[in-house]
Amino acid sequence: MSMYRLNPIRSSFLIPAIILILIFVVYPIFATIMLSFNVNVVPGVNIVNRTSGLENYYKVVTDKRFINLEGIKTHTFPMGAIVHNIIWLVIHLPLTLIIGILFAVYLQYIKGGSIIRSFVFIGMVIPMIVGGLLISFSFDKDLGVVNILLKAIGLGSFVRTWTIYPDTALFSLILGSVWLWSGFTVTMYSAGLSSIPREVIEAAIVDGADFKTILFKVIIPLLRPVTLTVVAMTILWDLKIFDIVYAATQGGPGGASTVLALLMWEYFARLGDYAMSATVATILTIIIIPVVILWIKATLQGERT
Repeated sequence: MSMYRLNPIRSSFLIPAIILILIFVVYPIFATIMLSFNVNVVPGVNIVNRTSGLENYYKVVTDKRFINLEGIKTHTFPMGAIVHNIIWLVIHLPLTLIIGILFAVYLQYIKGGSIIRSFVFIGMVIPMIVGGLLISFSFDKDLGVVNILLKAIGLGSFVRTWTIYPDTALFSLILGSVWLWSGFTVTMYSAGLSSIPREVIEAAIVDGADFKTILFKVIIPLLRPVTLTVVAMTILWDLKIFDIVYAATQGGPGGASTVLALLMWEYFARLGDYAMSATVATILTIIIIPVVILWIKATLQGERT
């Protein structure tokens, strides 16, 4: 029992860390939530002069930049930041999962696979602001590699600067982000594959299993813990995406590629409305918290089994 008893001397080493967490994590979260209700948290500093209440939440929810019902009904952009985030998630998550596991499996068993993996990981190494600029250049009408490929395969009629049109700007950023994020999924799945005993794969081959059977019946079930981590991290990344959008389109054209993090920045930097910015931040946090809870719960259950 003595090993579980609280030791005052050892516990004292936690005090600096606890103080830093309180100052730089707990207090900012508390202050942001209070500010979203128009409550000034710093005595003597009037950040907001409006009446305390839910006014900001009503303004955000009814703001067309947050959700545009007209755009949703007509299936035209902009549809609102929260809808754009959902579209981003629906397209980006499955694509990165599929690309990640297929590339990882393929590169695991070929000569020079580690070298190819290092090139795939470049998208994660470069700053996301630079990544946003690269996406913008990639979809440029004259210089973009995407349009060069379209011309090469005889689809020259589709050539355009994809990021300046409302109906294609968001999808261009999503497809570009797949390249930037795939390095993470490939690396994660590659690490997971290296932990699978080679004898398991060889036994399946001896039993006459083809690649499809081995992939879906052996590899994917054994990589479930890795998949949970990849899914959770990808969802969080998709929900808080900012730098790519800011660098490539700044939410344009006409708000067609605005996302929640960019809307939060617009309230803060362009309009100087800190309370409204805090409201969007709080809404974004409320959306993210369930994802984190489910991820932790699933991870703990996996450890028990």
